[in-house]
Amino acid sequence: MPSVPDLSRLIPLSARTVLFAGHGLNQLGAAYRRFNPTARLFALDTGPEPTPGGPFEARATMYPGLPLNLPSGPPPGPDPLADTPLSFSVPDGFDCIVYSAPLEDLDDPFALLAHHARQLAPDGTILIRVHNPECWTHARGLLTGAPQSETPARWLRLEDMSAGLATAGLIAVDVQLEESPDPEGAAFIEAIAPGLRNRGIEPAAYARTALPRYYIWRARKQPVRRMAIAGDMLRPIGGVSHLRVLHPLAAMATDPATITRLAPIDNPPDLGATLGNPDGPDTAPRVFILHRPGLFGERGQALIDGLIARGWLVITEFDDNPDHMPGMTAPGLVSFAGVHAIQTTTPVLADLLRQRNPELAMFPNAIAELPDIRNFTDPGELTVFFGALNREQDWRPIMGPINAIARRLGDRLRFRVVHDEGFFLALETTRKTFTPLCDYDTYLDLLGTSEISLMPLDDTPFNRAKSDLKFIEAGACRVATLASTVVYRHSVADGETGLLFDGPESFHRQFLRLAAIPDLALNIGDNARRMVERERMLADQVAPRLAWYRDLWHRRAELTEALRARAARAVRPAA
Repeated sequence: MPSVPDLSRLIPLSARTVLFAGHGLNQLGAAYRRFNPTARLFALDTGPEPTPGGPFEARATMYPGLPLNLPSGPPPGPDPLADTPLSFSVPDGFDCIVYSAPLEDLDDPFALLAHHARQLAPDGTILIRVHNPECWTHARGLLTGAPQSETPARWLRLEDMSAGLATAGLIAVDVQLEESPDPEGAAFIEAIAPGLRNRGIEPAAYARTALPRYYIWRARKQPVRRMAIAGDMLRPIGGVSHLRVLHPLAAMATDPATITRLAPIDNPPDLGATLGNPDGPDTAPRVFILHRPGLFGERGQALIDGLIARGWLVITEFDDNPDHMPGMTAPGLVSFAGVHAIQTTTPVLADLLRQRNPELAMFPNAIAELPDIRNFTDPGELTVFFGALNREQDWRPIMGPINAIARRLGDRLRFRVVHDEGFFLALETTRKTFTPLCDYDTYLDLLGTSEISLMPLDDTPFNRAKSDLKFIEAGACRVATLASTVVYRHSVADGETGLLFDGPESFHRQFLRLAAIPDLALNIGDNARRMVERERMLADQVAPRLAWYRDLWHRRAELTEALRARAARAVRPAA
């Protein structure tokens, strides 16, 4: 059976108030809290009494005073949302209502939906989980006579749901099959494959509709004008592609009004029919985000112009100082001047890049999902993490203090190094492990099972423009940060969410404090994680990102005219 938390990945991340109705709510609410820890969550259980505990602000039974055979029209009896001992009233209505348990056993599920929809915000979303009538378990039951573990009182087909949502005053936005690995179902389909082929049915096509056990519908009260956001991505290195491309695209896709895709610049997706806007697919906003592009001269501008000709508004995503990157200072660079707008990560980069293009927004690096806490399990040992690319100039001045403290504390310290083999070889201890350049999940796994993370940065123009990404990642994993004042002085609250140093002597002092007092490191790690929960979650950026993209789209005519003038100057600079 698919896991209930799978549903959590479709709940809009911009939601501030969410009502969960059904079963498995503690598990589902906890899963959503990992993405959006500051949202207010409420629960309606399907059991006779609400299950205590869980991640909810308040909870009650789903049907107090509400008969299962609701007649059409206004429901009788007290309102289970507003007239319960826990009082679920929210001023502007719920941003999202989630039904984790299928409603097919109700005599009139759409009357219940209409009843609850009155508590939905005007632009709120309802997520509804219903059994898939074409699921393989149903076919197996018909063939073998074996009882099914989950058989609803009725099957709600696609046409039943579309019509029923309309009667409840809701408009279907989309429907998708809930995908989950199902080896038992795959084995059943393989067994009946000869019979399927005899009937002219391709088993692979049948599996696509029969393996999922549920459909998930998303609906709203008002028509939705959908927007497409696509982007390309450099080869993933060190998590930057995940943080700046993959995770934001996935986060924005939780908004039912947004469709996201990953695609190359020379072959953007054709999403016209998928967008399905009421005023025609060609009117849908389309935004294409170029990840750290290196585009030069007429050839580079032709690639950008090709996107524009296909109806895309083009944005460059950049999170480093281009003046100190190989190849990015050559004449004719159009990566910034030749696009509609730029998005970046830090105030220093914003000031720098705004000189190349005044249309700019800053979105600091943020965490998509809080990881499980897995460190500080052995009070007698601390693991020190260092992961970096080409950082010898930064760590060389502090290697002496590192080795001195390693000798002093002996078996109490272990070192874990990712990619930087020079740092690993310079460590004068046998209690060390080395991992070459690895994928992002492996990187986070190594970081999350450490207790202290070292973040040295030499004071150079390139480093001053760096983001605080490593601190945010460490904080999310409850790892205590020991960081340079370069960059991190603006993010780390010294002594509270991390420790800062500005040279070898202060590094020696601060490192000794963390390594010798595990409780201090644990307290700092806890504070840093709480800070990330409050201030640096990707969920908090979904609404402002989408609002900025829509604003740019409304101004695209004037923005296109401006980029033409800038691009002409970049391609053919004045003598």
